[in-house]
Amino acid sequence: MRAMILAAGLGTRMRPLTDHCPKPLLEVGGKPLIVHHLERLRASGISEVVINVSYRAEQIVAALGDGAAFGMHIAWSREARPLETGGGIRQALSLLGQSPFLLVNGDVWCDLEPAALPALGDDLARLVLVDNPDHHPQGDFHLDAGGRVHAEGEPRLTFAGISLLDPALVAHEAPGAFALAPLLRRAMAEGRIGGHHHRGAWIDVGTPERLAALEQWLQARHKQ
Repeated sequence: MRAMILAAGLGTRMRPLTDHCPKPLLEVGGKPLIVHHLERLRASGISEVVINVSYRAEQIVAALGDGAAFGMHIAWSREARPLETGGGIRQALSLLGQSPFLLVNGDVWCDLEPAALPALGDDLARLVLVDNPDHHPQGDFHLDAGGRVHAEGEPRLTFAGISLLDPALVAHEAPGAFALAPLLRRAMAEGRIGGHHHRGAWIDVGTPERLAALEQWLQARHKQ
């Protein structure tokens, strides 16, 4: 299975840290955030990775190269301007192939083992959901007892920024910038989105404060 890491964002919420460094290269736990993703993917047996880049793209490409240093092969999908999540995936389909792939937001940290996710079957996506963090108490979606994800309903969980996706979810969309969320909600209404409640460690590394909090957590864990 291939994976795609989303790394094309501007990192606006991370300023001033991202004024001169793209967010995926910000260090935490002694290595760039995106390297944590690569190492976890490789440990789970995934060696083919697509990364989309836009803001300060050349810095990211120069840092990671072709992936050989990580025992992987990296294919780069370059966006002249950020295409949002849906558009970024749509542009990268020729690199991803026709089989389901693992999608990972570049600005999260999570100890999920990708192998823990069941195969899609007839679903178009399987979303990894987590308990609502303090900064997002309202959550995103409802996961029912049968493992189906709904746009409405209680209780609610937060989308972790990690999912298994069938390329068919975006394949028929016109190229260009577009969000993924409306397509997911449409597929939810059709009963074709499954969910996985991850109860392990997860953090949305979206602000300098949360980056610092993750650094402290990793240091504490390392001392245990």
